[in-house]
Amino acid sequence: MSDNVLPEGLDTFPKLLARNAVQWANVPAYREKEYGIWQSWSWSQASEEVGALAMGYVALGMNEGDYVAIIGRNRPYLYWAMLAAQAAGAIPVPLYQDANAEEMAYVLEHCGARFIIAEDQEQVDKVLEIQDQLPNVEQIIYFDKRGMRKYDHTQLNAYEDVQAEGRAGHERLAPVLRERQAKLDENSTCVMLYTSGTTGKPKGVVLSNTNIIASAKASSEFDNLSAGDSVLAYLPMAWVGDFIFSIGQSCWTGFCVACPESPETMQADLREIGPSYFFAPPRFFEGLLTNVMIRIEDASPLKKKLFHKFMAHAKKVGPDLLDGKPVSTADKFKYWVGDLLIYGPLKNTLGLSKVRVGYTAGEAIGPEIFEFYRSLGINLKQLYGQTEASVFITQQPDGEVRADTVGVPSPGVELKIADNGEVFYRSPGVFVKYYKNQESTADTKDAEGWVATGDAGFIEESSGHLRIIDRAKDVGKMADGSMFAPKFVENKLKFFPNILEAVVFGDARETCTAFINIDLNAVANWAERNNVAYASYQELAGHPQVLDTIQGHIEEVNKSVACDEMLSGCQVHRFLVLHKELDPDDGEMTRTRKVRRKIVGEKFHDLITALYDGSKTISTETEVTYEDGRKGAIKATLELRDVAVAPVKKAAAA
Repeated sequence: MSDNVLPEGLDTFPKLLARNAVQWANVPAYREKEYGIWQSWSWSQASEEVGALAMGYVALGMNEGDYVAIIGRNRPYLYWAMLAAQAAGAIPVPLYQDANAEEMAYVLEHCGARFIIAEDQEQVDKVLEIQDQLPNVEQIIYFDKRGMRKYDHTQLNAYEDVQAEGRAGHERLAPVLRERQAKLDENSTCVMLYTSGTTGKPKGVVLSNTNIIASAKASSEFDNLSAGDSVLAYLPMAWVGDFIFSIGQSCWTGFCVACPESPETMQADLREIGPSYFFAPPRFFEGLLTNVMIRIEDASPLKKKLFHKFMAHAKKVGPDLLDGKPVSTADKFKYWVGDLLIYGPLKNTLGLSKVRVGYTAGEAIGPEIFEFYRSLGINLKQLYGQTEASVFITQQPDGEVRADTVGVPSPGVELKIADNGEVFYRSPGVFVKYYKNQESTADTKDAEGWVATGDAGFIEESSGHLRIIDRAKDVGKMADGSMFAPKFVENKLKFFPNILEAVVFGDARETCTAFINIDLNAVANWAERNNVAYASYQELAGHPQVLDTIQGHIEEVNKSVACDEMLSGCQVHRFLVLHKELDPDDGEMTRTRKVRRKIVGEKFHDLITALYDGSKTISTETEVTYEDGRKGAIKATLELRDVAVAPVKKAAAA
């Protein structure tokens, strides 16, 4: 599908970078905050940095077609490391920086990486720990020199030394680079990104230049992105979304990529940068809103009254103003006053005052949360995507933004719904193959290029918008034959600020039950305001008043689920609040924080049994992994509670 998709001369990233270095020579391309100060590099400077590193790679022996692993947090130097790999004819493979050594070993061995670019000592140590499992690794290049002086440098090189060698050998190495780049075209492999491994081992998704550049071009034009825009790069570099925003769209449009000083300073850095283009998963927006509401609870009565008064007005007219719909002059004036007193300062505090286009994806976002941000005048929209699609499958056009859909097909994307309700798509962004996995490639992508998403959904006839119900593999049947769609209920539960995560069980059973993770930030604030003493997450999670609150939330969700005749059987009958947070380090979630449902079911089998046998309490012991990699165990006695179930309103549903 790559014929004539890309303009001539702009079908590889070395070509895009060369264009940008001329067309936007002095326009900021990258920013990074270091030691409290923002550093900036123009496109011409970035091009020189990438060129020097690429020549250094060649001097070290990097060959065309080599796989180059990139490990670390979002930094301009690591984005340059990926672009330099492409310039040398190699293939970048970014890894999750918080992956443990064992997870890294699988990916590094699977792709056969010869070169590893590691941000600092921590990442180098992880690689050295598993070195005996990685016979292909020949060179480790590290950026941050702190703590590295006494290491054996037989296979270690400092990033700046590699660049220095590249610059010193310019006359000899530049022709080699030019020769390699001349061989690259739209069908050359651009990047290999690993899936999060929700159901098994991660798969290496091979994406071509056409896949990434065509998707970047179409999505940039969809939202009128330009060199004047800016984005904050803070999401994992191994995730396809970060690659498309921070490499694909950035190189296509020439906009600036800003990197925060650290994950801990991300929110403060977001306020300082004030990006015009922003992406965050629902969890981020939920967390922000939770913090806002916590602060409002602590505000003076006057401020609290003003906030609720103007937010009620914003909810009424804000989305209409954003969509350009007619609003009375009086309402416009009241909104203007609200913007002066409440909305403007709040957006500024959140770092979202300059956002022209904002997206959320990955999970369903609560309608109330979604409407809250749009009522403030923030153009927050939803998209639906996958690694295999180079992100974009559907997007919401301006003026057609709704909380209950994921939008219309992105430019160049075709959609179809199979007889069993599974969503299929095809587009120029469709991946080439799964690396070393012909069987999975054939299972996912057919001969005509149609890709199975694994999600169940339907297209609205009236609007053409796609609505996603659940993961197709998770949709089952209750014992009475009614539909079981756990994600539908879980997403409703997670709309409450007190609930961080929910896992619903019920396939082939007579009733549904649920595990709940409380949001420690929100619940701890409630505890402090109500003088409730606690010493740990576990103690707070088992507090009777917390259980009462969660029970109330579930009963409210049951009333909502009862209104959907098709899914009314999914009401939760019993629940427990888990004694620990589900954690990627314990294998219960992926690195992108998707629940590994099967593993959770196996690991907490005793708790599920107790939920269904009518037990009131259960004592359990669970193995946990600490931040330093040590293993330990948590013992707890959990209270199991029954929940009121709402009557099904068949007449209302009809």
